Amino acid sequence: MNASKETPVTPELVASHGLKPDEYERILDLIGREPTLTELGIFSAMWNEHCSYKSSKKWLRTLPTTGPRVLQGPGENAGVVDIGDGDVVVFKMESHNHPSYIEPYQGAATGVGGILRDVFTMGARPIAAMNALRFGAPDNPKTRHLVAGVVAGVGGYGNSFGVPTVGGEVEFDSRYNGNILVNAFAAGLAKADAIFLSEAKGVGLPVVYLGAKTGRDGVGGATMASAEFDESIEEKRPTVQVGDPFTEKCLLEACLELMQTGAVIAIQDMGAAGLTCSAVEMGAKGNLGIELNLDDVPVREDAMTAYEMMLSESQERMLMVLRPEKEEEAAAIFRKWGLDFAIVGKTTDDLRFRVLIGGAEVANLPIKELGDEAPEYDRSHVRTPAIPPLEVEHIAPPQDYGEALMTLLGSANGSSRRWVWEQYDTMIQGNTLVRPGGDAGVVRVEGHETKALAFSSDVTPRYVEANPYEGGKQAVAECWRNINATGAEPLAATDNLNFGNPEKPQIMGQLVGAIEGIGEACEALAFPIVSGNVSLYNETNGVAILPTPTIAGVGLLDDWNIMARIDMMKDGDVLFLVGDDGYHLGQSAFLRDVALKIDGPPPPVDLEKEKKHGLFVRSAIRSGQLSACHDISSGGLAVTLAEMAMGASLGVVIDNLGEDPVRARLFGEDQARYVVAAPADGADEFESNAAGADVPVRRLGRAGGSAFMVTDIIELDVASMKAAHESWFPDYMAGHEAVDRPAAAE
Repeated sequence: MNASKETPVTPELVASHGLKPDEYERILDLIGREPTLTELGIFSAMWNEHCSYKSSKKWLRTLPTTGPRVLQGPGENAGVVDIGDGDVVVFKMESHNHPSYIEPYQGAATGVGGILRDVFTMGARPIAAMNALRFGAPDNPKTRHLVAGVVAGVGGYGNSFGVPTVGGEVEFDSRYNGNILVNAFAAGLAKADAIFLSEAKGVGLPVVYLGAKTGRDGVGGATMASAEFDESIEEKRPTVQVGDPFTEKCLLEACLELMQTGAVIAIQDMGAAGLTCSAVEMGAKGNLGIELNLDDVPVREDAMTAYEMMLSESQERMLMVLRPEKEEEAAAIFRKWGLDFAIVGKTTDDLRFRVLIGGAEVANLPIKELGDEAPEYDRSHVRTPAIPPLEVEHIAPPQDYGEALMTLLGSANGSSRRWVWEQYDTMIQGNTLVRPGGDAGVVRVEGHETKALAFSSDVTPRYVEANPYEGGKQAVAECWRNINATGAEPLAATDNLNFGNPEKPQIMGQLVGAIEGIGEACEALAFPIVSGNVSLYNETNGVAILPTPTIAGVGLLDDWNIMARIDMMKDGDVLFLVGDDGYHLGQSAFLRDVALKIDGPPPPVDLEKEKKHGLFVRSAIRSGQLSACHDISSGGLAVTLAEMAMGASLGVVIDNLGEDPVRARLFGEDQARYVVAAPADGADEFESNAAGADVPVRRLGRAGGSAFMVTDIIELDVASMKAAHESWFPDYMAGHEAVDRPAAAE
């Protein structure tokens, strides 16, 4: 088979498909001839970074992915974890970074739509969503527009589909000026004996197209997502998909109804690379070939070519291998929901991927090699050099500690995200117990009187850049700690590894170091990675984003009547610090936003302490000893106490801060630490229990009144603190120039 005369395969055409010259030579060796244009597009789709993980596979294999509760780890549409009573939670996180920068509303919306499909493809009904967002500096001309579009897109899709958004992150830094991050998470519930996989089984069975019609939107999207940005960014707008949440809701209901009939042998979401990736993965996993006839694919545009149909990333579509005797029943279900149902091919026994259109064969490729023989690189990497210790004595104390705290609470990265999450429906389905704004969102498990799931998403990119290994550990530890702080048992995690160009040894060194840290922390904390995504080439004109390996986790509460929240401390409660006194100011929010510099190594993560302190706190919550709990992270002890006070609309009096240096005690971001509130009549017992468990605690003071008081150095009105904390985001989005300032010193 020769390439089309109208479109000869030239080196320029190969390069425009994101394939290196040696990769093209590999294609020629595999198929023994020059590919057609359609075949070139198929290889481009399957061998790009976004689909093949060719730069990261070597290192991803080192992550712990199994555990006593893990029923399905990486390799399927989502991970599956046992939560008892025959139920499972199905979850995953994925990026939609490049599309969201080009077209923020649709990029974010289709990111949400894609991750929801990953979950319900497995047979699970989505019950919770989160999103981790990173934007450029607030004073960058594009930032406000991007924030508005992304938040509207996340809310527009999730709200319309009907899934509560219960958590996430929003941060600003100039390093995201040219390449924002939109990481979308979804979780769903299913029965353990009714999980659906993508592995095709059986020869001569119908391959069925389900859902919405195919258009030209998103053609080449996966390839675009595997490339750096430059001045031609606006030309990539046609590669962004367009979403319809109402169609997706119908698709969800139709798929779940069909799954009840026993008709489904295998099912795969049409996500990145659309029809190509879904068909190839289904066939290859089952050691089967696939033959597609594109004349039968439902389309919404005229004169679509095979190339366009195979690479379209139109949304709300599924591919399925179906039991032939159930065909009529299946078609009736999809017609009832107003969706397309079309038999577009069949499984074969020859391990070939064939594509026909108009009676002509435009692709005939070895199906296993399309996936299994994708390039896998052991890229050269350079470890990030160690940063010398930053002695506290070399960091000047603030002239006014109260003013320093107010600066942190009212800063771009320290302020309340209420403006964002109030645009999301956080209560739909009626099972949300804890909304965004705390350590973790909590959602009741329907059908059980007391069972609930906790969700959190975390990473501190400035830590990762300073020390990828410790930063990777810290991302896992903070996610685990946030879930633990509710009283939930952290079960498992999903990762979304966002980095720059892996062909640069320094960037590859960041990725390798972070994965090593993530792996070690997940192992130590029994918190396996069961699904995830890698997003590389997040650069514009050679400037990489901050390395951002987002960790999202799920925890189980056996009884949601006994859980802790940051806003539940009561008048008269005794406040305790669990863990060591603060000392470490390197890479801290205080250093960045008050001292206006970025310096030093991040806080080290002692995983033994993390686990020991966390298990003690969880035990105390579950035994009813604590009114409230909040983990200590960005901003240190001072910000943690302030968030608890603002959440409860209650003052605190801290009279036992510890010895100098006060700035480190208040603002140090040392790990494995919590602030807890215990009723006065149980404080002695709590302290005694901590001593018995060999866990350090410090009795800090008590809750009460309306003032935030720390010894003789801070006296603030809690209401004024709350006003400053809540005002930054709405003021910024309203265009008040007074708040248009960079998030960090350059």
